[in-house]
Amino acid sequence: MRTVRGKVLVVDDEADARLAVADLLMHEGFEVETAGDAFKALGKLENFAPDLVVSDLRMPGMDGLELMQRLQTYPDPPRFVLLTGVKEVSSAVAAMRQGAADYLTKPVNSDELVVIVQHQLEHRRALEELRALRARVHDRPVGNGMVGASAAMHRVYEGIEQVARSRSTVLITGESGTGKELVAAAIHAASPRASGPFIKVHCASLAETLLESELFGHERGAFTGAVARREGRFAAAHRGTLFLDEIGEISPSIQVKLLRFLQEHEFEPVGGDRPVRVDVRVLAATHRDLPAMVVAGTFREDLFYRLNVISIEVPALRDHLEDLPLLAHHFFERYTHDNGKPLEGISAAALGALRAHGWPGNVRELAHAIERAVVMSAGPMLELDDLPPTVRGLAVALDGGIAIPGSTLHEVERYTILKTLEATGGSTTKAAAILDVTRRTIQYRLQEYRRADKTMGPALATPTSNADEPDDV
Repeated sequence: MRTVRGKVLVVDDEADARLAVADLLMHEGFEVETAGDAFKALGKLENFAPDLVVSDLRMPGMDGLELMQRLQTYPDPPRFVLLTGVKEVSSAVAAMRQGAADYLTKPVNSDELVVIVQHQLEHRRALEELRALRARVHDRPVGNGMVGASAAMHRVYEGIEQVARSRSTVLITGESGTGKELVAAAIHAASPRASGPFIKVHCASLAETLLESELFGHERGAFTGAVARREGRFAAAHRGTLFLDEIGEISPSIQVKLLRFLQEHEFEPVGGDRPVRVDVRVLAATHRDLPAMVVAGTFREDLFYRLNVISIEVPALRDHLEDLPLLAHHFFERYTHDNGKPLEGISAAALGALRAHGWPGNVRELAHAIERAVVMSAGPMLELDDLPPTVRGLAVALDGGIAIPGSTLHEVERYTILKTLEATGGSTTKAAAILDVTRRTIQYRLQEYRRADKTMGPALATPTSNADEPDDV
C-alpha cells in the first residue's frame, strides 16, 4: 500500500475536470477531497485540513482568488495552486503576487501537476519544520546564543548551572569552533558576577610582550612606547569575570604570573614593583591537549591543576548532529534578518547536504556556510546550490555519475530514472514499476531530459510505445 504523501483539496465547478485531477492525485498517493465551488471548499475545512488547495481561478459566486484570500486569514493556511485558462495567465501571475504558490494552465498536464503538488508539499513541510525548530530555539534552557537540545548539549547546560554560582576557576575544552566562548559567557551571565564586567582575551592573537601588558597592565616607561600608565584586563575585570581563550598558547613567563594570581589573587604590572589585588574570576578555554603539553614540558603542571578545578567539555558538532537542523535554522534566522532577505526556509536537499558534511570547523563553519548561502540565495528557499562548494561537494561519486552529497535532487532523480531505463532495455512500463511511479511520470521526465540533453541515446530518448505518451487531465 502506497504511503499517503499529503492532503490536497481540489476545487473546480467543472465536475469532469475536478474528478480527473482528484483521481490522478489519489493514484499518486495523495489524500484528496473535492469541492464543486469555493463555498463548499470552505465547508470542507472543518473536517479536512488540507496541506494544499488546487483551485480553478474562474468559478461562479466566489472565484479562486477570493477563496485564496479567505484561506490566508486562517492560522495555518494551506499552500494554494491555481488552475487557469491560457487567456487568464496574467490574472494567475497577479494572484501569485498576492500569495498563490503556483499556477497551471488548462488543459492540465498530469505530470506537471504531480511535480508541482510534490514540490509545494515539500515546501510546506520545510516551513513546518522551521516553525518547530523556532519553538525549540526559543525554549532552550540556556541563553547567550547557545543552541542545542541533544543529550551532549544538555550535559554542557547542566555543567554551566552547577558551576555558575561558585567562585572556582573553570577550564572549558573542545575543538575550535565549538562555542567555548558562549559557554564562558553563559557561566558569567548565570553567576553572582553577572552585573560586573565580562572581559575576553584571545591569548593566541598577541605576542608575548604585548599579552603580558594586555593582561597585567604596565607602568609608564616600562618599555619603549609606554608613555603612560595603563591598566590591564585583570584590573578591568575587577568584580567580574576574565575569560582567557586559547590558554594553551601562553608563554612560560606568563604562565608563572598567571599561576601567582590564581594562588594569591594579586599581580604586578609590567615595570611595577607593587602588587595589585583584584576580585576576578578566571575562566579559561583551549582546544589543545593540556595534559599532553604538561608531559611534554610546555605547560606548567601546577598551573594546569589550578585552571582545571572544574572542567566543561564542549562537544564537536559531529558528536551531536541531531542538533544540526536546530543550529542551521538558528543561523538561517539570524542571517536572513541581518541581510534583509525574507527567505522562507531551508530546502530538504540543502538540509540533507548539511547533515552529510563532516564539519571539521564545527559550529563556526556551519554559521559561515549558512551566512554565505543566505547571501547567495535568490529565494524563496535556501537551496543546495546556495551552499559553499566545500559543503555540497565533499562526496563520493556514484559510478562516475552523480555525487552524494553534492548533487541536486533533480540530478539524483535523472540518474536514477536513466539507469533504471538502461537496465530495463528502455521499457518505461518496467522502469515505472521498479521506481513505484506512473509511466506518465517517466515519460514526462524523458521529455524534459531530451530538451536539456540532445546527446541522449535513442533507446532512452524515444518512448517504447504510444501508450507511454503523457496524458492531459
